Amino acid sequence: MPPQRPELLPHPLTGLPATSPVAPGTGWPEDPAGPGARVTRTPAGVLRAAASARTAAQLDARVSVCRACPRLVSWREEVAATGRRAYRDQPYWGRPVPGWGDPHAPLLVVGLAPAAHGGNRTGRVFTGDRSGDWIFAALHRAGLAAQQRSDHAGDGQHLTGVRIAAAVRCAPPDNLPTPDERAACAPWLDREVQLVRPLVLLALGGIAWDASLACARRLGWAVPRSAPRFGHGARAVLALPEEDDDDERGRRRSGAVHLVGSYHVSQQNTSTGRLTEAMLDEALGLAAALAGLGAGPCG
Repeated sequence: MPPQRPELLPHPLTGLPATSPVAPGTGWPEDPAGPGARVTRTPAGVLRAAASARTAAQLDARVSVCRACPRLVSWREEVAATGRRAYRDQPYWGRPVPGWGDPHAPLLVVGLAPAAHGGNRTGRVFTGDRSGDWIFAALHRAGLAAQQRSDHAGDGQHLTGVRIAAAVRCAPPDNLPTPDERAACAPWLDREVQLVRPLVLLALGGIAWDASLACARRLGWAVPRSAPRFGHGARAVLALPEEDDDDERGRRRSGAVHLVGSYHVSQQNTSTGRLTEAMLDEALGLAAALAGLGAGPCG
């Protein structure tokens, strides 16, 4: 068994001592949950907790303490307790990673799951690993992120008009959640989409594409009878029920939400050239244009 790290280690930014996994409400930057956060322990509990969340902030708090999938709980906490050599001096978040960014974003980026030593370490989706370096750099080039990188929660990164979420909220072994785990986690994404009400979904990878289509079906959106196939730059139009067209902020969704596909920003894709910066910029640019987000610096 790998050596266990000290029970308490200082957070890289705040210096506050933290356990790995982090206890809710103990001072971790951007922790959405307090000490008495509602813990969900079964798939049925996820469904109830997600459906009753009234705001994105409340949903994030509930996501961040979920324990509904025993295999994922065991894995994420084992990784947090042992750590990677490069981060042996840092505490690990070791909890589910909620969505992050603009709570009313017209563009929702959907990924697969947190990385074991990325979001599972930092507590922020796509933060602290090479995949995150790619997506945040692309968002910055598009004028939608304040910084080119995102290394730690609380590092000053900020998104405008964009929110990022994962189809599965816990780091899975071998980056591959089981079908049952994906199904158990699905209500979190469903409710996030209902609360954020995006105009566009940008799916990073085939699993995120399928999760987005499944979410649309569960929400009663009309998905083309011949299921849209994933591909880089693929696009689908998901028709909304008439009563779901406008929201309380007066934002018109023109009867549909657009789904745009991009190859995932995995190291395998980016290191082999399957996904280039130009390709990612093109897919993100299409999604941003459909969402009505203009280019320009983000402050």
